[in-house]
Amino acid sequence: MKKSIYAIILIVIAVCFYFYETHRNEEASQHILEQENQQTINDQDADGFKPLSRKDFLPSSNNQVIHHSTYSLSYSEKHEQAEWTAHVLRESDITNNNFKRPYFEIDNSVKTGAAHWRNYKKSGYDRGHLVPAGDRTGSKKVYEETFLTSNISPQEHEFNAGIWNRLEQKTRYYAKRYDELYVVTGPVFKGNMDEIGTENVTVPSAFYKIIYRQDKSGNEKILAFLMPHKASSKPIYDYVTSVDEIEKQTGIDFFSQIPDHVENELEASNSSKGW
Repeated sequence: MKKSIYAIILIVIAVCFYFYETHRNEEASQHILEQENQQTINDQDADGFKPLSRKDFLPSSNNQVIHHSTYSLSYSEKHEQAEWTAHVLRESDITNNNFKRPYFEIDNSVKTGAAHWRNYKKSGYDRGHLVPAGDRTGSKKVYEETFLTSNISPQEHEFNAGIWNRLEQKTRYYAKRYDELYVVTGPVFKGNMDEIGTENVTVPSAFYKIIYRQDKSGNEKILAFLMPHKASSKPIYDYVTSVDEIEKQTGIDFFSQIPDHVENELEASNSSKGW
């Protein structure tokens, strides 16, 4: 009888600890976002121009949203990966620091449990970053934070090292040219898709990247890419699309914080003109 009581007590303690840790992680996550947003408000110039903050344009989500120190993500338990990631990319984030690549780590902030890196082992797919490590070379800490399993998706090697890599490099070029960008990246889950590992990690059918910028005159630009998950030697601009199309493919609402009349015009654009 006593053993049963002790077992029940241990279970209750474990459950209470789980919910305590979950609540603490969620509070810490939200605090990071609010702190960053306040810093951008403090950094407004004399004309009232405020630098970009992650909080400005977070996409919609029906899943858990997690805010790490320099990027946010919405984790899809169904597909065992992020449905989107969001980060602000500035010229200062891109350096020549040659940090040693760390091991991938499980993201303990995911309440349902992030997929283990072993799912990718011998799967035939790369552990493809959504927020690229190359976008976070400003410090070792933020560089290593991109190696969480919540920030990776199964990618064919020729895609990951080919056209997807070229798009990531072009995005960094734009960040250097325009000083700062708001970048949203994610997979598309449509059609007949493979799964890998014991946790059935979905292999996406396509990937998207949306880049937003603004200037001090208030002009806004959006450039969106939608790429089938396969190797391609085509120019990246062959895959320019509209945000409306990506919303149609994913069911996610992007940039809803922008006034409707401006949002409708920006999201309908499928041109790289002005970039």
